[in-house]
Amino acid sequence: MMMEATDQKLADQAKAGNGTAFATLLARHYDRIFALAFRMSSARAEAEDLTQDICAALPSKLMRFDGQSRFSTWLYRVVVNAAHDRRRRQASHTKAAEGWGDWEVARQAANAETAERIDWLTRAMRALPDDLRDTLALVLDDMTHADVGEVLEVSEGTVSWRISEAKKRLKELKEKEENA
Repeated sequence: MMMEATDQKLADQAKAGNGTAFATLLARHYDRIFALAFRMSSARAEAEDLTQDICAALPSKLMRFDGQSRFSTWLYRVVVNAAHDRRRRQASHTKAAEGWGDWEVARQAANAETAERIDWLTRAMRALPDDLRDTLALVLDDMTHADVGEVLEVSEGTVSWRISEAKKRLKELKEKEENA
């Protein structure tokens, strides 16, 4: 019976809170909403997002439908306005993001370089004797030489010597790799 009702009647019932009338109205016009959204955006994913946004906002927008024009005409206007609003938001976002692209590329390059250095250090530390590797690992974990000495039960001077020795061996390893 709802499917036989006019759009105007369904809109009035939906405005009064009739969920079935709203669902019928939406089912009747969903494909049109999507088709217009697709033509306006030229991208399926964008059209799907736009259609979803429109359907979510439609109950509140429906309260402003006064019946002066056909429901389908009014609905097309809702879709057009929503598409224009989305374009304006995207343009504003793009404008605000200008310049950040270079910054992001540089940030990602720096992160990749840092990750590469950490990977190298992790691999290179495996080549160190256990006592040097353990000492270096604790120092790299932001522990003081005194704290490392306490953990390893050695003097602070021994920790300092081990760090110096570890640095010397890592430097030799790096030079050997670069010359190979």
